[in-house]
Amino acid sequence: MRAIIQEKYGSTAVLQAGVIEKPVVGDTDVLVRVEAASVHVGDWILMTGRPYVMRMATGIRKPRVAVPGTDVSGIVDAVGKDVRRLRTGDAVFGWCEGAFAEYAVAGEEQFVTKPASLTFEQAAAVGVSATTALQLLRDNGKVEAGQKVLINGASGGVGTFAVQIAKAMGAEVTAVCSTKNVDLVRSIGADHVVDYTREDFTKGQNTYDLILDNVGNHSMAQTRRALAPTGTLISNGGGHADGKLGRTLRTMLASMVVRQQAAPSVKTQNAADLVALKELVEAGSITPVIDGTYALNETAAAIRRVATGHARGTVVITVNQQRKPVTEAPDSVPPPARPPRLIDAAVAPLAASPPA
Repeated sequence: MRAIIQEKYGSTAVLQAGVIEKPVVGDTDVLVRVEAASVHVGDWILMTGRPYVMRMATGIRKPRVAVPGTDVSGIVDAVGKDVRRLRTGDAVFGWCEGAFAEYAVAGEEQFVTKPASLTFEQAAAVGVSATTALQLLRDNGKVEAGQKVLINGASGGVGTFAVQIAKAMGAEVTAVCSTKNVDLVRSIGADHVVDYTREDFTKGQNTYDLILDNVGNHSMAQTRRALAPTGTLISNGGGHADGKLGRTLRTMLASMVVRQQAAPSVKTQNAADLVALKELVEAGSITPVIDGTYALNETAAAIRRVATGHARGTVVITVNQQRKPVTEAPDSVPPPARPPRLIDAAVAPLAASPPA
């Protein structure tokens, strides 16, 4: 099968298109014919192998897994003898190792059936980014209906999901983005928009119960100025890979002494959260925003796009589908339909599901 192979750490030059054997299916595994895979900042970090401490888990001298990629959607091609929930032919989405390939394998618990309302490209986007947004808002931020929530970096992969999930949880959402993305974040449900090229939210008069900072373009002390007295800051940004680790460590230390600081804690391998996200999609509360689509042999270009920090929504790679041209995210997406009864039903598992 065709796959993207990474035999060492480095720039996108280490990614090579090649042909490898199809994965072996274990007794509890599901083999998926990959239709689409999405790219997130973690793929870039894993490619570079920085920060170096990360290699304790991913491989000291070279990646432990030769095929990169985690977020995937596709068709079940085969199942192990102990698989009970999924069947051959099911359209699914979820997580795996080696998503940038024609086939990928993982345990049954790492996939759920794809909502009929989503394309494979959209379903592939509902992975690490959406789960990160969900867990940061629900588990770390403990968002409640009526609270004021600010999302800094609202037009990126995590940000576009965070805006919609916070709205589904009943919050009043302020989105921070650049001028070109104002219409986009409004179209996905933001109540207020701050154009950072014209206004600094840390110097304004408004305060917020929760700030989810996906950018890290202000010091944590500056950002806390925009918090309500009992508000919470979750820092989820910080530039390049080493910068993100440094900011995460500073956030953890600050959380010990600063009441308004919360350390981000995300564990993406969680089937319950995939189900919760699927229910939000089916309720019309989430519409994945796609920045652009790339062919499998353009994976390096897709990762470079993510590394710029300017992707609008999620970057997607199409695999077993007809080649599609690279397209930019529109200025807006169809407004999410939010039937009250369905939203209530979808939000319930958000509050009830335990942290991953």
